[in-house]
This record gives sequence, C-alpha cells and structure tokens, in this order.
Amino acid sequence: MLIDTYGRRATDLRVSLTDRCNLRCTYCMPEEGLQWLAKPDLLTDDEIVRLIHIAVTSLGIEEVRFTGGEPLLRPGLVGIVERVAALEPRPQMSLTTNGIGLKRTAAALKAAGLDRVNVSLDTLRPDVFKTLTRRDRHKDVIEGLHAARDAGLTPVKVNSVLMPGLNDDEAPDLLAWAVEHDYELRFIEQMPLDAQHGWKRDGMITAGDILTSLRARFELTAEGDEARGSAPAERWLVDGGPHVVGVIASVTRPFCAACDRTRLTADGQIRTCLFAQEETDLRAALRSGAPDEEIARIWRLAMWGKKAGAGLDDPTFVQPDRPMSAIGG
Repeated sequence: MLIDTYGRRATDLRVSLTDRCNLRCTYCMPEEGLQWLAKPDLLTDDEIVRLIHIAVTSLGIEEVRFTGGEPLLRPGLVGIVERVAALEPRPQMSLTTNGIGLKRTAAALKAAGLDRVNVSLDTLRPDVFKTLTRRDRHKDVIEGLHAARDAGLTPVKVNSVLMPGLNDDEAPDLLAWAVEHDYELRFIEQMPLDAQHGWKRDGMITAGDILTSLRARFELTAEGDEARGSAPAERWLVDGGPHVVGVIASVTRPFCAACDRTRLTADGQIRTCLFAQEETDLRAALRSGAPDEEIARIWRLAMWGKKAGAGLDDPTFVQPDRPMSAIGG
C-alpha cells in the first residue's frame, strides 16, 4: 500500500501521458507555449503500463486517471487503456481532456475499456472560449462532449474555471446547460499552476462566490461529507435532484486531509501532491533494470514523505516550478 505519515492511503493514481497541449489556456501556459519535454525523456507506452501494473498489483491503486497536457495527443493512448483494462485487479479508468479530440476517439476509448471522462469547458460563449484558450475550438469541445456521452463514457463530468472579467457571470448558465445535456458540472477555483506565475489570490472567484451566483437561480441541497468521501468536489443536489453540481475549492476550502492521490508525470517522476516542490525519479530505476519490487519500494518511500497539505491559502505559499501541463491535473 501507499501510506503517508498522516495515515492517508493513496488509491488514486494520476498519470500524465504528455506535457503537450493543443490549447493555450491563460491560466495554464503562455501564448507561445512551453519548452516541451524531449521524446527520450518521456515514458514509453511499455514503461507507463509497467508502472501502472506495479501500482495496481503491489501498491493498492484502485483508480487510474489519464491526464496531460492533453492526453488525447498521446499516439498510443487507446492501446495503453486496453492494456491497463486487462490488469488484475482491473482499476477504474478515467481521462481528463480538453475534449477537442473526443469526437474522433470516444468510441474507441470506450471499446478499449475507459470508464468515463472529465472535459474542461469554461464558457458557453465561443468568443470567450477563444479569449481564454487562444484557440477557436469551442465547437469541437461541444461535439466531443456529445460523443463521449453517446459512447457511454459516463458520467461525463465538465470542469469549469471562472475568471474575473471573462466568464465570472456564467455559472448559472453553465449549470442549466449541463442539466439539459445530462453532464455533471464541477466548478474549480483557479489554482496557481500557470507557467508565467501570474496567479493572485486577491480577485479569484471563490467557491462562496460561485454558490451565491448559482443560488440566485437554483435550489442547492448539500450532499454532505459522508457522500463526498475523499472526492475533491463538494456536491449539491440541483433543485432536489437527480442532477448534481460540484465545487472544488482547492484554495479556500482545501481538502488535503482526505487526499488519496499519487501522481506520475510524463517523464516518470512521482509527485505526492500537485503542489509538491519535490519529485522522486522512477524513470531512472526503470531504465537501469530495477525489478518491480525495488520500484515499489522507491514509490512507497516517496509517499511516506508526503506533506500534510498544500497551504494554498497561506501567503507564504511557493508555486511549483513546473506548470500544470507538465504535472498532470
């Protein structure tokens, strides 16, 4: 098992398949992009599957989430999903994506064994989408969402970040649209994960702001902590249900005490937290011929050193050196 000194057990593995992305979201990376990882630095398909095999069979991982960058840009994605689906015990598998390539790949991913998807969509307005992402691809994301739902990659979860002066007025419209199309909407407080380090705590749209806006149009009934478990999102029934809306308040209501995640970067580093300042290298152990037992030992040791929390609401917080596209969301 993967246990830390605070008694938390990691059962959820986030696997970044690439640092590349076909959008340039203002809260993630600069318009010109980043210096991408060189191909030899990236884990191969075989190395990714081997590490997931170790995590599932030796370390108690029960759920695998494929992330990026944009994971749909990984050429071997469908094959990786198919091979992980064949593991015993079989983990639950999900994918976090910007949705642009889903229209083309949703059916193949479902057939390979993927269970569900999370799709990022911050606005219903194509012009605002273009401003936020610096790309004119809003229609592609909408079509990708429909394809995921039709393929059975459900529940389809939609992740939205509200930005001051851009889409901060859209929360009720986004929720009404999600209910209409049977998507599960989750608002995420903007986090300090931009490569240009432009994030500021002051002016951020908080969970409280979001809920106030939603309650102007909807009746929200809290599901409560028991239903939430270790999930990052607090959830509310919308107008009595069955639809729900979630809010991930990473900054103002941190949930570190219940964290059950461990993260594998695209270049084979273990991160115990999205905001960790340290990484543990598994790629070197893999490529030096270390047996599975040694890799599992290194992973356990890294997890044992996990800190109590990220402290995003602490004014002394230090932002990670690597942007979200290199770490995995």
